[in-house]
Amino acid sequence: MTVNISETITPNSQQVNAEDLIGGPVTVTVTGVEKGTAEQPIFIHLAEFEGRTFRPAKTVRRIIVAAWGPEAATYTGRRLTIYNDPTVKWAGQEIGGVRISHMSHIDKPLSVLLSVSRGKRQEFTVQPLKPEFDESAVVDALANINGAESIPALKTAWELAGVKGAQKHPDVIEATNKRKAELT
Repeated sequence: MTVNISETITPNSQQVNAEDLIGGPVTVTVTGVEKGTAEQPIFIHLAEFEGRTFRPAKTVRRIIVAAWGPEAATYTGRRLTIYNDPTVKWAGQEIGGVRISHMSHIDKPLSVLLSVSRGKRQEFTVQPLKPEFDESAVVDALANINGAESIPALKTAWELAGVKGAQKHPDVIEATNKRKAELT
């Protein structure tokens, strides 16, 4: 019998931390973005970390803006591969942090030269992340979602979209959010 103990090492936190990625990189799907606090100005909601938000550091936010532009409303449905970079420094000490290795909605590798400390710049490169959706599954999911007559029916349509691999498609996410708003 094999037992996966990764859930037992999840930090008790409202945000995605570098420790969450000890097991390796995770490809995530943006489900929404909201304004955060002065210290952490944006909270990115991810399908894979329900109830917790990705609160990227300034360097990562700059990479996101360079790749996707400044309008966060367009980020829903887009995907990132995030990983634990143990060399991330804070107050001069390596403490580790969350970085991005791949992003959807870019056609080629993107390199950005950014400040990492006073007088020191570093090049950061992210690779393109290609979508992998069965278009017929997306069409079916959209039909089921748009045809849902109640919240329980919408939940069933959403779960079926996940089984068919279409749940992370931006159109499916948008249709689900729209239908949910219409039904509530």
